[in-house]
Amino acid sequence: MKIEEILKKISEGYNKILKNNLVGIYIHGSLAFHCFRWNKSDIDFLTVIKQEPSLNEKMQMIQILLELEHLAPPKGFEMSVILEKYCQTFIYPTPFELHFSNYYLERCRNNLEQYCMEMKGTDKDLAAHFTVTKKIGYTLCGKDINKVFGDVPKADYLDSIKCDIKEAQHEIFDNPIYYILNLCRICAYEKDELVLSKEQGGIWGLENLPSVYIPVIEAALENYTDDRAFAVDNMLMKEFAEYMLKYGLC
Repeated sequence: MKIEEILKKISEGYNKILKNNLVGIYIHGSLAFHCFRWNKSDIDFLTVIKQEPSLNEKMQMIQILLELEHLAPPKGFEMSVILEKYCQTFIYPTPFELHFSNYYLERCRNNLEQYCMEMKGTDKDLAAHFTVTKKIGYTLCGKDINKVFGDVPKADYLDSIKCDIKEAQHEIFDNPIYYILNLCRICAYEKDELVLSKEQGGIWGLENLPSVYIPVIEAALENYTDDRAFAVDNMLMKEFAEYMLKYGLC
């Protein structure tokens, strides 16, 4: 099934469930950056509503994603439900009403009702999602993005994207592509205030970071874009992470 057909089913289903409570559904992430890859990307979207959803509505929203799982890319969906008031007047960390990703698949399958009762809180990642949505995202259905999302303070966006890379020098060996490209795009924001995808961040890194680290970045980009085997000296990769955390990321 094509991505457009999957998104259409989500839009139709959520409109039916939420009716007038739905403000809109907004696409961000790799789909918005036009660098989506079936085997490496998930389908990222935000669902904005006027008032808190009922437990039944939350269960129905997740159920739609569970039913589409076999048609979706391997990484599945990443979805958050947020009240409109927090999109317009930003709070950090941002409150959410519901969240779902592949990480929670088993919990949802085992006891969907309990999951939906418990899955509510705040999420620092939403600062990054809101920023990307407002800059390059698109509306799947509902109100125009600029009428829904206010500005996210730069300090909150930067803190949000930095949260994932604090342990990069230790964890880069387990997930090198993620950390290498993310370190590049975070540096691009700190240096030039550019909001980039992982791929764009890697390209920026090739043009702006010390030449000694070009083999690291090139290998990550080639794996990310063309599925080429990733082979980089571990010592050089560690040095790259240490450099980025100490010098590249002010």
